[in-house]
Amino acid sequence: MKKKLISMLLVASMAASMAVGCGGKEDPKDTSSNTDGAESTDKEDKEGKEGGSITFMAPDWAIPTDEQLKAFTDETGIEVVVNEVGWDDIRDKLVTAAAGGQAVADVVEVDWSWVGEFYAADWLEPLEVADDVKSDMPTLETFTKDGKVLGIPYANDYRLSYYNTKQYEDAGISGEPQTWDEVYQNCKTLKEKGVCDYPFALPLNAEEKTSTYLMWLAYTMNGVVFNDDGTLNKDSVLAALKYEENLIKDELVDPADKTSSGMDAYKRILSGSANFLTGPTSFVSKSTNEDDCSVIGEITPILVPGKDAKATVTMALPEALGVTKFSENKEDAKKFIEWYTSADMQEKLNETNTAIPTRNSVLKKLIDNGTIQNAGAMMEQAELIASPFPDGIPAYYSEMSNAMYNAINKMALGELSADEAYAEMEAKVAELAAE
Repeated sequence: MKKKLISMLLVASMAASMAVGCGGKEDPKDTSSNTDGAESTDKEDKEGKEGGSITFMAPDWAIPTDEQLKAFTDETGIEVVVNEVGWDDIRDKLVTAAAGGQAVADVVEVDWSWVGEFYAADWLEPLEVADDVKSDMPTLETFTKDGKVLGIPYANDYRLSYYNTKQYEDAGISGEPQTWDEVYQNCKTLKEKGVCDYPFALPLNAEEKTSTYLMWLAYTMNGVVFNDDGTLNKDSVLAALKYEENLIKDELVDPADKTSSGMDAYKRILSGSANFLTGPTSFVSKSTNEDDCSVIGEITPILVPGKDAKATVTMALPEALGVTKFSENKEDAKKFIEWYTSADMQEKLNETNTAIPTRNSVLKKLIDNGTIQNAGAMMEQAELIASPFPDGIPAYYSEMSNAMYNAINKMALGELSADEAYAEMEAKVAELAAE
């Protein structure tokens, strides 16, 4: 779908950079110039534009089309060298290159969970963001650390709830659930009446989706996950853990969720084997795609439930673009990010890459004009995005998440009670926060 654009003039330098970042094992995919010839990288061929070149490393879903990149080059005179790399490999490549004092690329993918680590290591260049952009892009908070913006989010992914309305009707349940207790009781009714055997989709395997689910459950249920010192808020997190424990004990969760991938657990709602899901915004489009969903027309996106009424916050897990600290083309890299995350490009990238806009103004436009179908409460929920991390994503996030999902998985398998699982994860988080 997307061809890689590379200037012949930069092949040697890019290869050298990749040798540092990935031990020389990464072979660039099929590449082609984004102009008619490599010679057009010269400044005099840019009709008065500044010229220059940048390298861009990102997963396949973030790569613009040839036409979009050509438009950027025509506008700015800046060539873009694209290196498409699998998401799982980007962090390792950046870390390896940065440890050697080199830039794996000028512009790189920045996942929300990497922000604290990259900030602590000083691997990302702070970015200037206008106030009007900040107000239109609430997910910026996720990429802000000590007042410094380290990445501009390009793909929105915040937690939204979904339920199967037909199953509610079949079970004689009226109205969408407002609270987590209602969700629980309705799931029991669905099971008791034989409408849905395992109505609650819940990731429980030892993977990150399991720890993040607990975070947003606690956040939407009680408005807090972490104390100001970075330790777990016991009342909130333990209550969320016990909620999950009761779902498991009452067999409202498919036993397969304990060992299958988190995404497989999410997808159960698309087959009708689950009734309720709080999960990614991507399921809005999945619920209307016959290739993904066998119960089209039955799933409605709703605001996430809360403790006494609908939750007043939701958690986002977005992706962003950042400028590497060792880049020698920082200004051109910043221009690229500004262009890539502009309102106009967010609309275009939704069409070509199915990216959910991070600008609420663009998201609203796409919902209002029908581009995004079956949106339900999608827009309302986007306006409630907030971060549960008091001081931004911690540098030790990966270790913390590991401790949390392993303890939850043990609870799911019956090896620990909710209290014991909390004690295990709390001890590790407290240790990390104190370092």
